[in-house]
Amino acid sequence: MEETLHFCYNNGVRTLLKPYFPSSHLHFPSISRVRPLSSSILSSKTSISLPKKPSKTSKFHPLTPHPQHDLPPEPHSEPQTDPNCQFREKMLYLESIGIDLFSLVDGYPPIVSSSLDNIKSTVDYMRSMGFTPIEFRRICGMCPEILSSRVTEIAPVFAFLLREVNVKASNLRRVINRRPRLLACDVEKRLRPTLYFLQRIGIEEVDKHTSLLSCSVEEKFIPRIECLERIGFSYRDAISMVRRFPQMFCYSIKDNLEPKFDYFVMEMGRDLKELKEFPQYFSFSLENRIKPRHRACVEKGVCFPLHVMLKTSEKQFRDKLENFLRWIPLKTFHRKP
Repeated sequence: MEETLHFCYNNGVRTLLKPYFPSSHLHFPSISRVRPLSSSILSSKTSISLPKKPSKTSKFHPLTPHPQHDLPPEPHSEPQTDPNCQFREKMLYLESIGIDLFSLVDGYPPIVSSSLDNIKSTVDYMRSMGFTPIEFRRICGMCPEILSSRVTEIAPVFAFLLREVNVKASNLRRVINRRPRLLACDVEKRLRPTLYFLQRIGIEEVDKHTSLLSCSVEEKFIPRIECLERIGFSYRDAISMVRRFPQMFCYSIKDNLEPKFDYFVMEMGRDLKELKEFPQYFSFSLENRIKPRHRACVEKGVCFPLHVMLKTSEKQFRDKLENFLRWIPLKTFHRKP
């Protein structure tokens, strides 16, 4: 409700006429101050309407906006991509190069969140390095982490192998095919420290043992050296053995080194010096090679050197066994009465 005050001017004198209020209980906000009005803009009788007093909580109403074409453009936002659509595109792309995404997910779940653009870049880079589709599929099957790696992570591995390990460019594909996990290793944290360790213990031609570069010195190499020391070798002898046969670093302590050593000492009764000279003993199958040939030698009363007993083929071993017996007098095997 608006309240109205009436002013009347008589000979330049302003007189306030009291309005009639039907009820004294009505409340109107008081006017604390009235600004003086200029007589030049008022007629002899003017009505002034005062707006209602705004509440403390009231706010200004926004101005009416301009037409749509006058409004500033809204910031551009990228459309949200459907995750199912992304997965489907990734699956179709991998199928086009002969890789089953679902098979990879079982062994390496993070492949689901890998960027399709990164995967395409990695595939293109591997092709540029000369890898065939068959080779790349095999590499991904053995090390699916490669599909999640960026080209900026894979390229330094190739440079490291060529420049620091001295792998020939013609052998590069063979090295990666033998040990695809090299491509998933960090050069600074894994490959270079392992290279320095192998060189420090005297393995100079590391390019012939590149599969070892992906191994951890602390978790793989040191425990096997300690195992050899524990079973009776000195540290110097242990280093000499792994220098002669670096593949020992990859053998299981529980399933390979310990049981074969126990059989060598307890059943074969041989000297540790033979193992020091022929550490390749640990590379042969205990059940299929070591035990059968040792028993054959025991039955014939023959003791071959380790390398003769184990390195030869089955036919060569039997021929050596027969030829050896042929030249030994029978009385040699007769027991004394």
